[in-house]
Amino acid sequence: MDLSRTLTGFGAVLLAAALVSNPASAAPADPPPGAPSTRDFGNGPERNEIAATAPEASAESARSAPLGAPPDSRWTPKRQGYPRHTDLRVYPENPADKSIKLGLLPYHAIAPRLNALQAASDRVSAEVVGHSALGRDLYLVTVTAPESAAEAARQDRWRALIEDDPGAARRDRALRRGYKTPVWINANIHGDEWEGTDGAMRVIERLAAATDSATRRMLSRTRVYVTVTNNPDGRIAGTRANGAGFDINRDHATSSQPESRAVRDVVIATQPFVMLDEHGYTGTTLIEPATPPHGQNYEYDLYIRHALPNAEGMEAAIQRLGHPETARADIPFRDYEPGDWDDWPPVFTPMYAIYQGAVGHTVEIPLQVNHEAYETLPVEELRRRSSVNTDVAAATIEAALTYADANRAALLAGQIEQFRRGWAGAPSPRIPDGFVAGFGPEDRYSTVFPRAYVIPAGGAQRSPAAAARLVDHLVAHDVRVSRARRGFALGGRAYRAGSYIVDMHQPKRGLANVLLEAGRDISALVPQMYDISGWSHRLLWGASVDISATALPRVATTGVKVASPTGAVSAARGRDLALTMRDGADVRAVNALLDLGVELRRADADTVLVPAGARREAEVVADRYGVRFTAAARGSTGTPFTAPVIAAAVSADELFALREMGFEVRTVSTDLLNAGAELSDVDTLVVSSGLSYAQLNAAGKAEVDELLARGGVVTRGRTGAAFNAAAGLLPATAVTGRGDANGVVAVRNTGAVVGAGSPPHSFVYSPIWFTGTGFTVEQRYDAVPLIAGHWLPTAPGAGGPGQAADQAAVISGATARGGRAVVFGTEPLFRAHPKGLYAEFARALYWSAS
Repeated sequence: MDLSRTLTGFGAVLLAAALVSNPASAAPADPPPGAPSTRDFGNGPERNEIAATAPEASAESARSAPLGAPPDSRWTPKRQGYPRHTDLRVYPENPADKSIKLGLLPYHAIAPRLNALQAASDRVSAEVVGHSALGRDLYLVTVTAPESAAEAARQDRWRALIEDDPGAARRDRALRRGYKTPVWINANIHGDEWEGTDGAMRVIERLAAATDSATRRMLSRTRVYVTVTNNPDGRIAGTRANGAGFDINRDHATSSQPESRAVRDVVIATQPFVMLDEHGYTGTTLIEPATPPHGQNYEYDLYIRHALPNAEGMEAAIQRLGHPETARADIPFRDYEPGDWDDWPPVFTPMYAIYQGAVGHTVEIPLQVNHEAYETLPVEELRRRSSVNTDVAAATIEAALTYADANRAALLAGQIEQFRRGWAGAPSPRIPDGFVAGFGPEDRYSTVFPRAYVIPAGGAQRSPAAAARLVDHLVAHDVRVSRARRGFALGGRAYRAGSYIVDMHQPKRGLANVLLEAGRDISALVPQMYDISGWSHRLLWGASVDISATALPRVATTGVKVASPTGAVSAARGRDLALTMRDGADVRAVNALLDLGVELRRADADTVLVPAGARREAEVVADRYGVRFTAAARGSTGTPFTAPVIAAAVSADELFALREMGFEVRTVSTDLLNAGAELSDVDTLVVSSGLSYAQLNAAGKAEVDELLARGGVVTRGRTGAAFNAAAGLLPATAVTGRGDANGVVAVRNTGAVVGAGSPPHSFVYSPIWFTGTGFTVEQRYDAVPLIAGHWLPTAPGAGGPGQAADQAAVISGATARGGRAVVFGTEPLFRAHPKGLYAEFARALYWSAS
């Protein structure tokens, strides 16, 4: 990138936002033409200021999510030719659809339009590839020249050959001549960024009806795949998030939401050369490639050699529109400073697609029509802006199709080479300065891939349920995993038969490594980060995973399609049973037993006792959730407990995670309590977002005070720490780090409740630590806290990891009010990602409720 260019305002604005507690961003109502792009801060007010009120449909989605359960069903394309006509379900007209005000296509009108296109054109096929959090259909449209079943099958064989045997694919002349260039367009992943859908539909309709020879030739050698709206719930409601309150464009490494799982399946099945993710609104059109830090597991040379010229071609296309607002585009790689618009984490759709072999781009259309603008601007102005935005979306899609068609041979060769390097274990080449215009030392990120990862079976495995969940997750993402047929030794350790091996000589090694490696502390490399900088599944998902740097186990293996069952009841009949709560699956099993009316007892914070007479129920939940019951120690008594009644003022992701573990949760907030919500039957109050003790009226405060005198409180984050201080619960002083500081941290487990059996790692976003006395320290940050991520001081000598070192990260104790409290400075439920930390939060709930 050109470091001589000064970014006017964006980096400074983001950096300022990072130093405070993430205020909501409001874009200007009338941005002048040519103004610099703007961006909402990655972790917005929904984390601390807005209490979630997810509808029951999304609550059921959480309770049925695949936490420790068999892997969710995956979409695969039909094995037939094109066109593949589907009579799409037509939804009732919904006058409340927020897109109508903008003159755009409401969700209920999409299926009729697609049904008509399928009837009118043999180039258009539409199908349902999944359902939203609230159950709405997710559409995939394919536009291509007709293919017989035999021709389509040959395309499938070629696509598989590119991944499975890239050397053979490179030598196959028929493949090079006849393989259709796959291009994938993803639209409307953020529900209140509407026009990508309308621009994509415009392109689909043009391609369906065009009679010119150039279009006919292009479609004879191209398949255009379009996920028309990735977020119908948000499109209708006018929200960024889906119906469960999740930002889908942060979920691609986690796959907690059905919308992200659907596009995961689409990108694997279609294996695109080029993909666009249509977003808005940045004031000036923005087209990736992005700034550093670049993902260190990319084959970045193969990516940037196409991403930059493709972006410049899209810029030229919007300039040709002639609108004053489209005189130029911002291309972050070319125009921005390091850290201003990065492609580091695999949570964004285009970044995830890179690991699947695509040249991925985020496209941000320019003119704001959401948030305050939607409510305050005249309808005529909103529709004018949406018209310009639709033009931009359509123009960028058309330009990307033109680029992909003109460069089909080079793009094919690049995808083949990416997969070849993976199979060969070849090092990623060092990219020289000037490889593309503006490439310099600040763009050079790479890693050394290990030879293998091993996920042990048997006694060496901390949590068999967590190990199975991780294996199923990897397989679902097209990472190749095998199972050892017999025991073996590696690196001085013995492994049992059934242990899993991730051989890193595989086509998508970058994806395997970005999920399993620890990551990297990038704090010194860039001044700020937009979103998460650490996410390691190996460290945060609860399974034991070993690294072999140079050696592959010498053992016969079998490829894995689904992890082996892990549930068991190993005690002799007639014995009481014990279940250790080390994982969210264990918690879910406990809650399932309580729902079945089983009388459970707690021997200590992490051990639950099950009476011998409930063995059948234990066998059922062991099979369902993959957990293991052992024999309880003879003479164990324990303390009886029941399912806690929980009221929660939390963020949407935390609400989802609590329900994912099987807790019944009643949502509350400052407003609801002030309006008369009751807590008389509540055992524990959870506070992290949208509840301020100081802002409660007399009735609301009285309701909370009555609970505090008899029940429990569990808090998280700045809002939780403020509640603890205002309500006078634990005598701790909270010290806060930077608002954008985040990553995987090392912790020492020192307490009997949260600390009992917890992993030595945690996750932070806007980290907090506690000073003072009169409480129990459950977890401390390690002497060197940050393992991977970005965490700079708020000021010299303040707010950084050096100041957090050895300080209390999680505290507990009896409160001055008479109840119990646990206060988290970490993020154990963040975006439903750190599955291995769920149990420590659940133990806090059970303990505080008792």
